[in-house]
Amino acid sequence: MINYHFKLPQEQLPTRDTIRTLSIQKNEPSWLLEWRLQALDCFHQLPLPPYGPDLSGLSLENICYYVQPFERKKKQWDDIPQQIRKTFDSLGISLAEQEVLAGVGAQLESQVVYEQLKQEWRDQGVVFCSMDTAIHEHADLVKKYLGTLVSFREHKFAALNAALWSGGSFVYVPAGVLLTAPVQAYFRMEQERMGQFERTLIVVEKGACLEYVEGCSAPVQTESSLHAAVVEIFAHEESRVSYTTVQNWAAHVYNLVTKRACVYKNAHVSWLDGNFGSKITMKYPTTILQEEGACGELISLSVAHTGQEQDTGGTMVHKAPHTRSLMLSKTLGYGGSSCYRGGVVINQGAHHAHARVQCDGFMIEPHSSVASFPRLSIQEPTARIEHEASLTAFSDEQLRYIRSRGLRAHDGMRLIIQGFIKPFISRIPLEYAVELERLCDQQVYRE
Repeated sequence: MINYHFKLPQEQLPTRDTIRTLSIQKNEPSWLLEWRLQALDCFHQLPLPPYGPDLSGLSLENICYYVQPFERKKKQWDDIPQQIRKTFDSLGISLAEQEVLAGVGAQLESQVVYEQLKQEWRDQGVVFCSMDTAIHEHADLVKKYLGTLVSFREHKFAALNAALWSGGSFVYVPAGVLLTAPVQAYFRMEQERMGQFERTLIVVEKGACLEYVEGCSAPVQTESSLHAAVVEIFAHEESRVSYTTVQNWAAHVYNLVTKRACVYKNAHVSWLDGNFGSKITMKYPTTILQEEGACGELISLSVAHTGQEQDTGGTMVHKAPHTRSLMLSKTLGYGGSSCYRGGVVINQGAHHAHARVQCDGFMIEPHSSVASFPRLSIQEPTARIEHEASLTAFSDEQLRYIRSRGLRAHDGMRLIIQGFIKPFISRIPLEYAVELERLCDQQVYRE
C-alpha cells in the first residue's frame, strides 16, 4: 500500500478553489495560476467532443484530480520508497536506464518521483526534467512555448489538462547537440478513479537530434480512471525529433490525449505511436509543417480487444513549399473497435508538397469493428497526394494453408500478424521492439 503525501479533495467538478490549492501546493508563479484559471473557465463551458466514441460512461465528478505520492522527487533510485521502486523495477525502468538510456523520468499518479540525465548530456546544455521543475528553473523557456501549439480553448480535455496539469517532461536540446541515446519517461497510475494530466514540452534547437520514448500503464481496477495528457514539440531548423509512445493502459482507463508538433525549415519529426489496452483511446497527433523542407511521419499501431475502442489517427498540415509527410496506420481488431481518423491539409502556396497516407486494418476476430475515416483538404494544384486503405480478415483459407505447412494455427497467426505490424516494429529501438513483441504475444497471440 502506497502512503500518499497529498491529495486534492474529491469534488463534483474542479473549482477555482481547487486550482488555487493546487497552484499553492506547487508554489507556482502568478502568471501560471491565472492561465490555469482561464483554462478552468473554458473546461466548464466546452462540451464533450461531438465525434468519436461515446464518453457518457466517464464520470468527471468522481475523479481524483491530484495525488502526490511523497513530498519531493528523488535523484537516486534507491531513495524512492521500496513499494514504488518495486513497481517501476518490474517494468524494467531501472535496467533500461543503466543499459540504453541517456536519461529517465518516472511519474506515479500526479508527480514525477524520479528524474535523471547522464552527466555527459548535462555538460552539453541538455535539459531533461519534470515540467514542475522547469517552471522554476527554466521559466523563460516554458513561458515562451507553453500552450502556443495546444490552446486550452480547443476542446474540453485540453482545457482540463491546462487547468490541472501536473508532472510530465520538459526537454530542451541546444543547437547542434546530437543525443546518441534515447531519453524515456514512464507514466503509471495505481489509484482507482485517478486523473493523470501530465504535460510534456519538447524544444529542439537548430541542427540538434532527440529520441524520446514514452511508456504508460496502469493495473487493472474496477472503476474508471482518466488520462488526459498534452504534448507540444518544437523542432527548429534542420533538427530531428523521434517521439515513440507505447501505451498499455488497463481496461478501465479513458485515454484522451492531445499531441502536436511544429516543424521548421528542413527539420523532421517522427511519431511512432503504439496503443494497447484502455477502455477508450482518442489520440490524433498533429504535425504542422511550418517552413520549407519540413518533414513529418506518423506510424501507428492500435490493438482493440473486446470492450475496447481505439479511436486513433493524426493530421498533417502542409503550410510551406516542398514539405513531405507520411501517415501509416496499422489497426488490429481482436473483438473490439478500431477506428482510424486521418487528415491531410495542404495550404495554398505549399507548392510541390507531397503527402502519403496508408491505413490498413486486420480483423482477427469476426465480430471486430475496423473503420477508416480519411480527410483530404488540398488547396495547392502542384501538390502530390497518395492515399490507400485496406481491410483484411483472418480467413479459414489462411488457416488451412497454415496447417498444410505443419504449423499450429496459433503460430501461423503469429507470423501473419508479425508481418502486418513490421512497419511499426522495425522503426522503434531494438530494446523496445523486443518488449513490444512480448506485449503483442500477451495481447494478440493468445488462444
